[in-house]
Amino acid sequence: MSALEHPARMDKAVLNNYLSLDVGYEKTMVEYIWIDGTGQGIRSKCRTLDIEPKDPSECPIWNYDGSSTYQAEGSNSDMYLHPVALFRDPFRRGQHKLVLCEVFKYNNTPAETNHRHSCKKAMVEAKGEKPWFGIEQEYTLLGHDGHPFGWPKNGFPGPQGPYYCGVGSNRVYGRDIVEAHYRACLYAGVKIAGCNAEVMPSQWEFQIGPCEGIDAGDHLWVGRYLLERVAEDFGVVITLDPKPMPGDWNGAGAHTNFSTEAMRQPGGMKHIEQAIDGMSGNQKRHIAAYDPKKGKDNKRRLTGLHVTSSIEDFSAGVANRGASIRIPRQVAADAYGYLDDRRPASNCDPYSVTEVIIMRELR
Repeated sequence: MSALEHPARMDKAVLNNYLSLDVGYEKTMVEYIWIDGTGQGIRSKCRTLDIEPKDPSECPIWNYDGSSTYQAEGSNSDMYLHPVALFRDPFRRGQHKLVLCEVFKYNNTPAETNHRHSCKKAMVEAKGEKPWFGIEQEYTLLGHDGHPFGWPKNGFPGPQGPYYCGVGSNRVYGRDIVEAHYRACLYAGVKIAGCNAEVMPSQWEFQIGPCEGIDAGDHLWVGRYLLERVAEDFGVVITLDPKPMPGDWNGAGAHTNFSTEAMRQPGGMKHIEQAIDGMSGNQKRHIAAYDPKKGKDNKRRLTGLHVTSSIEDFSAGVANRGASIRIPRQVAADAYGYLDDRRPASNCDPYSVTEVIIMRELR
Protein backbone atom coordinates (compact mmCIF):
# COMPACT_ATOMS: atom_id res chain seq x y z
CA MET A 1 0.00 0.00 0.00
CA SER A 2 1.38 3.39 -0.99
CA ALA A 3 1.28 6.44 1.26
CA LEU A 4 -1.47 7.87 -0.94
CA GLU A 5 -3.60 4.78 -0.34
CA HIS A 6 -3.30 4.81 3.44
CA PRO A 7 -6.84 5.00 4.90
CA ALA A 8 -7.77 7.83 7.25
CA ARG A 9 -9.18 6.84 10.61
CA MET A 10 -10.44 8.36 13.82
CA ASP A 11 -8.54 7.06 16.86
CA LYS A 12 -9.69 8.03 20.37
CA ALA A 13 -6.32 7.05 21.80
CA VAL A 14 -4.67 9.64 19.55
CA LEU A 15 -7.31 12.23 20.43
CA ASN A 16 -6.70 11.68 24.14
CA ASN A 17 -3.10 12.86 23.66
CA TYR A 18 -4.56 16.28 22.88
CA LEU A 19 -7.51 16.25 25.28
CA SER A 20 -5.04 15.69 28.12
CA LEU A 21 -3.12 18.89 27.28
CA ASP A 22 -3.19 21.44 30.09
CA VAL A 23 -4.86 24.52 28.63
CA GLY A 24 -5.05 26.34 31.97
CA TYR A 25 -8.05 28.06 33.46
CA GLU A 26 -7.71 31.38 31.65
CA LYS A 27 -9.74 30.11 28.68
CA THR A 28 -13.01 28.21 28.54
CA MET A 29 -14.36 26.31 25.55
CA VAL A 30 -18.12 26.82 25.32
CA GLU A 31 -20.20 24.69 22.95
CA TYR A 32 -23.30 26.59 21.75
CA ILE A 33 -26.26 24.23 21.06
CA TRP A 34 -29.44 25.05 19.14
CA ILE A 35 -32.40 23.54 17.28
CA ASP A 36 -32.32 23.86 13.49
CA GLY A 37 -35.07 24.60 10.99
CA THR A 38 -36.38 21.04 10.94
CA GLY A 39 -37.57 21.44 14.51
CA GLN A 40 -35.79 18.26 15.53
CA GLY A 41 -32.19 18.51 14.33
CA ILE A 42 -29.51 19.67 16.76
CA ARG A 43 -26.59 21.89 15.74
CA SER A 44 -23.61 23.15 17.73
CA LYS A 45 -20.39 25.11 17.43
CA CYS A 46 -17.66 26.14 19.87
CA ARG A 47 -16.05 29.41 20.92
CA THR A 48 -13.44 30.46 23.47
CA LEU A 49 -14.34 32.71 26.40
CA ASP A 50 -11.88 34.50 28.65
CA ILE A 51 -13.91 33.56 31.72
CA GLU A 52 -15.55 30.43 33.08
CA PRO A 53 -19.24 31.35 32.82
CA LYS A 54 -21.38 30.58 35.86
CA ASP A 55 -24.64 31.67 34.24
CA PRO A 56 -25.85 31.65 30.61
CA SER A 57 -26.09 35.45 30.72
CA GLU A 58 -22.29 35.52 30.90
CA CYS A 59 -22.08 33.87 27.45
CA PRO A 60 -22.29 36.45 24.64
CA ILE A 61 -24.95 36.38 21.94
CA TRP A 62 -23.45 34.78 18.83
CA ASN A 63 -24.47 34.30 15.21
CA TYR A 64 -24.37 31.62 12.52
CA ASP A 65 -25.33 30.92 8.92
CA GLY A 66 -29.04 30.13 8.93
CA SER A 67 -29.02 29.34 5.21
CA SER A 68 -27.16 26.14 6.08
CA THR A 69 -29.63 25.06 8.81
CA TYR A 70 -32.94 25.47 6.90
CA GLN A 71 -33.63 28.78 8.70
CA ALA A 72 -32.74 31.64 6.32
CA GLU A 73 -31.99 32.64 2.75
CA GLY A 74 -28.38 33.12 1.67
CA SER A 75 -29.02 36.79 0.95
CA ASN A 76 -29.98 37.42 4.59
CA SER A 77 -28.52 34.47 6.44
CA ASP A 78 -27.45 35.66 9.90
CA MET A 79 -29.29 34.05 12.82
CA TYR A 80 -28.59 34.83 16.46
CA LEU A 81 -27.94 32.50 19.39
CA HIS A 82 -29.20 33.72 22.78
CA PRO A 83 -27.77 31.51 25.58
CA VAL A 84 -30.46 30.31 28.02
CA ALA A 85 -29.20 27.23 29.93
CA LEU A 86 -25.67 26.26 31.01
CA PHE A 87 -24.28 22.75 31.58
CA ARG A 88 -20.90 21.15 32.23
CA ASP A 89 -19.18 19.61 29.20
CA PRO A 90 -18.60 15.85 29.75
CA PHE A 91 -16.45 15.57 26.63
CA ARG A 92 -13.92 18.32 27.29
CA ARG A 93 -14.46 18.33 31.09
CA GLY A 94 -12.70 20.77 33.38
CA GLN A 95 -14.11 24.30 33.25
CA HIS A 96 -15.56 23.83 29.75
CA LYS A 97 -19.30 24.27 29.17
CA LEU A 98 -22.30 23.48 27.02
CA VAL A 99 -24.84 26.26 26.55
CA LEU A 100 -28.30 25.74 25.11
CA CYS A 101 -29.53 28.66 23.03
CA GLU A 102 -32.72 30.15 21.66
CA VAL A 103 -32.56 31.21 18.01
CA PHE A 104 -33.62 34.67 16.82
CA LYS A 105 -33.85 36.13 13.32
CA TYR A 106 -32.20 39.29 11.98
CA ASN A 107 -35.15 41.39 13.20
CA ASN A 108 -34.91 40.04 16.76
CA THR A 109 -38.03 37.89 16.46
CA PRO A 110 -37.93 34.18 17.43
CA ALA A 111 -37.10 31.71 14.66
CA GLU A 112 -40.03 29.59 13.50
CA THR A 113 -38.67 26.56 15.37
CA ASN A 114 -37.88 28.55 18.53
CA HIS A 115 -40.81 27.17 20.53
CA ARG A 116 -38.97 27.80 23.77
CA HIS A 117 -39.74 31.51 23.56
CA SER A 118 -43.54 31.11 23.84
CA CYS A 119 -43.19 28.13 26.19
CA LYS A 120 -41.17 30.24 28.60
CA LYS A 121 -43.92 32.87 28.67
CA ALA A 122 -46.54 30.20 29.40
CA MET A 123 -44.43 28.72 32.20
CA VAL A 124 -43.91 32.14 33.80
CA GLU A 125 -47.67 32.69 33.70
CA ALA A 126 -48.26 29.24 35.23
CA LYS A 127 -45.54 29.55 37.86
CA GLY A 128 -48.06 29.62 40.69
CA GLU A 129 -49.33 26.17 39.62
CA LYS A 130 -45.82 24.73 40.09
CA PRO A 131 -46.06 22.49 37.01
CA TRP A 132 -43.86 19.41 37.02
CA PHE A 133 -42.98 17.36 33.95
CA GLY A 134 -41.26 14.03 33.50
CA ILE A 135 -40.54 13.00 29.90
CA GLU A 136 -39.78 9.44 28.78
CA GLN A 137 -37.57 9.74 25.70
CA GLU A 138 -37.59 6.63 23.52
CA TYR A 139 -35.04 6.23 20.72
CA THR A 140 -33.63 3.58 18.41
CA LEU A 141 -30.01 2.66 17.63
CA LEU A 142 -29.20 2.20 13.93
CA GLY A 143 -26.19 1.21 11.89
CA HIS A 144 -25.04 3.55 9.12
CA ASP A 145 -27.04 1.41 6.71
CA GLY A 146 -30.25 2.46 8.47
CA HIS A 147 -30.84 -1.04 9.87
CA PRO A 148 -31.39 -1.36 13.63
CA PHE A 149 -28.14 -1.94 15.47
CA GLY A 150 -27.58 -5.61 16.36
CA TRP A 151 -30.33 -6.95 14.10
CA PRO A 152 -29.45 -9.64 11.54
CA LYS A 153 -28.35 -7.87 8.37
CA ASN A 154 -30.60 -9.91 6.12
CA GLY A 155 -33.44 -10.60 8.49
CA PHE A 156 -35.13 -9.83 11.76
CA PRO A 157 -34.73 -10.79 15.41
CA GLY A 158 -37.33 -12.92 17.14
CA PRO A 159 -40.76 -11.45 17.93
CA GLN A 160 -41.18 -8.83 20.63
CA GLY A 161 -41.52 -10.15 24.15
CA PRO A 162 -38.11 -10.79 25.72
CA TYR A 163 -36.52 -7.40 25.01
CA TYR A 164 -38.31 -4.91 27.30
CA CYS A 165 -36.02 -4.30 30.30
CA GLY A 166 -34.14 -7.34 29.02
CA VAL A 167 -30.79 -8.70 30.16
CA GLY A 168 -28.36 -10.70 28.04
CA SER A 169 -26.54 -10.25 24.75
CA ASN A 170 -29.31 -12.06 22.87
CA ARG A 171 -31.94 -9.61 24.19
CA VAL A 172 -30.33 -6.16 24.34
CA TYR A 173 -28.05 -4.34 21.91
CA GLY A 174 -25.97 -1.23 22.54
CA ARG A 175 -25.98 -1.07 26.34
CA ASP A 176 -22.52 0.58 26.34
CA ILE A 177 -24.03 3.63 24.64
CA VAL A 178 -26.83 3.78 27.20
CA GLU A 179 -24.44 3.57 30.16
CA ALA A 180 -22.08 6.16 28.69
CA HIS A 181 -24.96 8.53 27.97
CA TYR A 182 -26.33 8.19 31.51
CA ARG A 183 -22.98 9.13 33.04
CA ALA A 184 -22.52 12.00 30.59
CA CYS A 185 -25.93 13.40 31.61
CA LEU A 186 -25.10 13.15 35.32
CA TYR A 187 -21.76 14.90 34.77
CA ALA A 188 -23.35 17.66 32.70
CA GLY A 189 -26.06 18.33 35.25
CA VAL A 190 -28.92 17.04 33.12
CA LYS A 191 -31.79 15.83 35.31
CA ILE A 192 -31.82 12.26 34.04
CA ALA A 193 -34.02 10.01 36.18
CA GLY A 194 -33.49 6.55 34.69
CA CYS A 195 -33.19 4.37 31.60
CA ASN A 196 -34.36 1.00 30.29
CA ALA A 197 -34.40 -1.23 27.23
CA GLU A 198 -37.67 -0.95 25.30
CA VAL A 199 -40.07 -3.41 23.66
CA MET A 200 -38.41 -3.43 20.23
CA PRO A 201 -34.81 -4.69 20.24
CA SER A 202 -32.27 -1.84 19.80
CA GLN A 203 -34.84 0.59 21.19
CA TRP A 204 -34.10 2.31 24.50
CA GLU A 205 -35.52 4.99 26.74
CA PHE A 206 -34.16 7.57 29.14
CA GLN A 207 -36.27 9.69 31.44
CA ILE A 208 -35.88 13.38 32.28
CA GLY A 209 -37.39 14.89 35.41
CA PRO A 210 -39.24 15.69 37.41
CA CYS A 211 -38.50 19.22 36.20
CA GLU A 212 -40.47 22.36 36.91
CA GLY A 213 -41.56 24.56 34.04
CA ILE A 214 -39.14 25.34 31.23
CA ASP A 215 -36.41 23.09 32.67
CA ALA A 216 -38.13 20.00 31.22
CA GLY A 217 -37.53 21.12 27.63
CA ASP A 218 -34.04 22.45 28.35
CA HIS A 219 -32.86 19.24 29.98
CA LEU A 220 -34.43 16.95 27.37
CA TRP A 221 -32.82 18.84 24.47
CA VAL A 222 -29.39 18.71 26.12
CA GLY A 223 -29.97 15.03 26.94
CA ARG A 224 -30.65 14.44 23.24
CA TYR A 225 -27.50 16.33 22.27
CA LEU A 226 -25.41 14.22 24.65
CA LEU A 227 -26.97 11.05 23.26
CA GLU A 228 -26.02 12.00 19.71
CA ARG A 229 -22.46 12.88 20.77
CA VAL A 230 -21.98 9.64 22.72
CA ALA A 231 -23.31 7.60 19.79
CA GLU A 232 -20.75 9.33 17.53
CA ASP A 233 -17.99 7.76 19.62
CA PHE A 234 -19.45 4.30 19.05
CA GLY A 235 -20.14 4.81 15.34
CA VAL A 236 -23.88 4.30 15.88
CA VAL A 237 -26.75 6.42 14.55
CA ILE A 238 -29.57 7.66 16.80
CA THR A 239 -33.06 8.00 15.36
CA LEU A 240 -36.05 9.58 17.07
CA ASP A 241 -38.38 8.47 14.30
CA PRO A 242 -41.73 7.52 15.90
CA LYS A 243 -42.03 4.36 13.78
CA PRO A 244 -38.53 3.39 12.61
CA MET A 245 -39.52 -0.13 11.56
CA PRO A 246 -42.82 -0.86 9.79
CA GLY A 247 -44.76 -3.96 10.67
CA ASP A 248 -45.24 -5.73 13.99
CA TRP A 249 -42.77 -3.60 15.93
CA ASN A 250 -43.42 -0.95 18.55
CA GLY A 251 -42.95 2.70 17.70
CA ALA A 252 -41.19 5.30 19.84
CA GLY A 253 -42.77 8.03 21.93
CA ALA A 254 -41.99 10.72 24.47
CA HIS A 255 -44.63 10.01 27.10
CA THR A 256 -45.05 13.14 29.20
CA ASN A 257 -45.94 12.89 32.88
CA PHE A 258 -47.55 16.05 34.22
CA SER A 259 -48.82 17.43 37.50
CA THR A 260 -49.53 20.70 39.25
CA GLU A 261 -49.13 21.29 42.96
CA ALA A 262 -52.89 20.85 43.40
CA MET A 263 -52.73 17.43 41.69
CA ARG A 264 -49.93 16.33 43.99
CA GLN A 265 -51.85 17.12 47.18
CA PRO A 266 -54.37 14.78 48.89
CA GLY A 267 -57.64 15.04 46.99
CA GLY A 268 -55.76 15.99 43.83
CA MET A 269 -57.60 13.44 41.71
CA LYS A 270 -60.35 15.95 40.98
CA HIS A 271 -57.73 18.28 39.47
CA ILE A 272 -56.29 15.41 37.41
CA GLU A 273 -59.78 14.59 36.11
CA GLN A 274 -60.39 18.26 35.27
CA ALA A 275 -57.14 18.34 33.29
CA ILE A 276 -58.15 15.20 31.37
CA ASP A 277 -61.56 16.70 30.60
CA GLY A 278 -59.83 19.79 29.21
CA MET A 279 -57.49 17.69 27.07
CA SER A 280 -60.37 15.62 25.69
CA GLY A 281 -61.77 18.64 23.88
CA ASN A 282 -58.43 19.62 22.34
CA GLN A 283 -57.24 16.40 20.68
CA LYS A 284 -56.43 18.01 17.31
CA ARG A 285 -54.51 20.87 18.92
CA HIS A 286 -52.44 18.49 21.03
CA ILE A 287 -51.71 16.11 18.16
CA ALA A 288 -50.53 19.06 16.00
CA ALA A 289 -48.07 20.03 18.75
CA TYR A 290 -46.81 16.51 19.42
CA ASP A 291 -44.49 16.04 16.44
CA PRO A 292 -42.58 18.43 14.11
CA LYS A 293 -44.86 17.61 11.16
CA LYS A 294 -48.10 18.47 13.00
CA GLY A 295 -49.21 14.87 13.41
CA LYS A 296 -47.97 13.31 10.17
CA ASP A 297 -45.11 11.49 11.91
CA ASN A 298 -47.28 10.39 14.82
CA LYS A 299 -49.93 9.01 12.48
CA ARG A 300 -47.60 6.11 11.68
CA ARG A 301 -47.29 5.35 15.41
CA LEU A 302 -50.69 6.12 16.98
CA THR A 303 -52.65 3.35 15.31
CA GLY A 304 -54.33 1.78 18.32
CA LEU A 305 -51.87 -1.11 18.07
CA HIS A 306 -48.51 -1.73 19.77
CA VAL A 307 -49.55 -0.14 23.07
CA THR A 308 -50.84 3.11 21.55
CA SER A 309 -54.15 4.91 21.29
CA SER A 310 -55.66 5.89 17.95
CA ILE A 311 -54.63 9.31 16.66
CA GLU A 312 -58.29 9.93 15.79
CA ASP A 313 -59.72 9.34 19.26
CA PHE A 314 -59.17 10.54 22.82
CA SER A 315 -59.28 8.10 25.72
CA ALA A 316 -58.17 7.85 29.33
CA GLY A 317 -57.93 4.99 31.79
CA VAL A 318 -56.29 3.66 34.91
CA ALA A 319 -53.12 1.67 34.11
CA ASN A 320 -54.18 1.58 30.44
CA ARG A 321 -51.11 1.94 28.23
CA GLY A 322 -53.32 1.87 25.15
CA ALA A 323 -55.10 5.07 26.19
CA SER A 324 -54.26 8.66 25.27
CA ILE A 325 -53.92 9.49 28.97
CA ARG A 326 -52.89 6.89 31.53
CA ILE A 327 -53.61 7.36 35.22
CA PRO A 328 -51.06 5.17 37.07
CA ARG A 329 -52.76 2.64 39.33
CA GLN A 330 -50.98 3.97 42.42
CA VAL A 331 -52.25 7.46 41.60
CA ALA A 332 -55.82 6.13 41.37
CA ALA A 333 -55.37 4.33 44.71
CA ASP A 334 -53.92 7.42 46.43
CA ALA A 335 -56.39 9.79 44.73
CA TYR A 336 -53.59 12.26 43.94
CA GLY A 337 -50.37 12.42 41.89
CA TYR A 338 -49.97 12.91 38.14
CA LEU A 339 -51.17 11.89 34.69
CA ASP A 340 -49.24 10.31 31.80
CA ASP A 341 -49.89 11.78 28.34
CA ARG A 342 -48.83 8.98 26.00
CA ARG A 343 -49.44 10.79 22.70
CA PRO A 344 -46.23 12.84 22.13
CA ALA A 345 -43.95 11.37 19.46
CA SER A 346 -40.31 10.57 20.18
CA ASN A 347 -39.21 13.40 17.86
CA CYS A 348 -41.50 16.00 19.44
CA ASP A 349 -40.31 19.40 20.59
CA PRO A 350 -40.77 19.20 24.39
CA TYR A 351 -41.33 22.96 24.51
CA SER A 352 -44.40 22.58 22.27
CA VAL A 353 -45.65 19.60 24.27
CA THR A 354 -45.29 21.15 27.71
CA GLU A 355 -46.68 24.49 26.52
CA VAL A 356 -49.88 23.01 25.08
CA ILE A 357 -50.37 20.95 28.26
CA ILE A 358 -49.89 23.88 30.63
CA MET A 359 -52.03 26.23 28.50
CA ARG A 360 -55.00 24.04 29.37
CA GLU A 361 -54.29 24.81 33.04
CA LEU A 362 -54.29 28.55 32.36
CA ARG A 363 -57.81 28.64 30.94
